[in-house]
Amino acid sequence: MKLLFDANLSPRLVRLISDLFPSSAHVEDFGDLAAEDGEIWAYALQNKFTIVTKDADFDAMSRHASNPPKIIWIRRGNCSTSVIANMIRANSDAIASLEDEENELSVLVLL
Repeated sequence: MKLLFDANLSPRLVRLISDLFPSSAHVEDFGDLAAEDGEIWAYALQNKFTIVTKDADFDAMSRHASNPPKIIWIRRGNCSTSVIANMIRANSDAIASLEDEENELSVLVLL
């Protein structure tokens, strides 16, 4: 599974979770991709990334799409990058299960 971290999250997360999700990336890795949610959405869908974000817009977009990319929505307020990395680690099984074809869940909310 590949995670794509949104601009509202630290690029350091890629390195911090690389042992669990080694093919992950940050939107900054793709230059102007960080500009628009729609571009991030399309890129994630085309390249089979799961989007990790703190942005509610992706949840709203997923409700209106017939085949959305999977979304991990971090709903914790202001917190450190290490706290978010630990949240991802603690929920790595649930995150990995998003890839299962039988799993119809499109948004995994982490509190």
